[in-house]
Amino acid sequence: MPDTADPSQFVKPFVYETLNSRALHFSICEIQSRMQVQRPDALDLAYTRTMMAFLLFVPRPERLAMIGLGGGSLAKFCHRHLAETQIEVVEINPHVIALREQFQVPADGTRFRVRRGDGADFVRHTHDRLDVLLVDGFDHEGQPPALCSQAFYDDCRAALRADGLLAVNLHTAHPEFQRHAARLTRAFDGEVLLVGDKDCSNTIAFAGRGVLRGNAPSAALRKPRSLDRVAWDDLLPAFAQVAAALRLQREGG
Repeated sequence: MPDTADPSQFVKPFVYETLNSRALHFSICEIQSRMQVQRPDALDLAYTRTMMAFLLFVPRPERLAMIGLGGGSLAKFCHRHLAETQIEVVEINPHVIALREQFQVPADGTRFRVRRGDGADFVRHTHDRLDVLLVDGFDHEGQPPALCSQAFYDDCRAALRADGLLAVNLHTAHPEFQRHAARLTRAFDGEVLLVGDKDCSNTIAFAGRGVLRGNAPSAALRKPRSLDRVAWDDLLPAFAQVAAALRLQREGG
């Protein structure tokens, strides 16, 4: 999608600020992204910490792509802690991209880039196979149909390397949630792990082509070398939850 597309075709989000946080909204009822003012690179929302558990399966990705920028929480975290990873972020809404400085999203450089485009088109036409693909694409109406169709999930599988991993943020209360999960299961031949949050609002789906069938993360999780101690302490509960869910799934629970 060209950068010159008409911005009036897209809903403009707004920023809600408190003394400690800055959040991106399409409506006051739902937060799209939230940043801690004193820790702008931290992952403030629980589901983002769960999505980072892709590091349990792909600890040193060379090429990572994200569908959906939002307030840039995942993009900033990966930029800071995955220094050897090429990161490309695809965001369709120009108004969202226009807020990147307010949320301290890094400038484009040799290993990090935010570009305007359609996420479904990106995965359909990308030529470089991905180690990790993160899908967190929501608009003012929720999950866009183009980012949860069978064709999209099939394209996600084709865009990954043989040992690559997809992590998708799904809205648990969406009326089509079970259908979306079934489409993922079909696209990845059953190799899907669903991990919900305590509030029953988000479910993270991890899907691969063999990577989830490999050795299960050990009970004593080890800090990835790329993470500092503070970041690891933030992520450890989510990583433990994902590891436990995987063991339970393998045991047939």
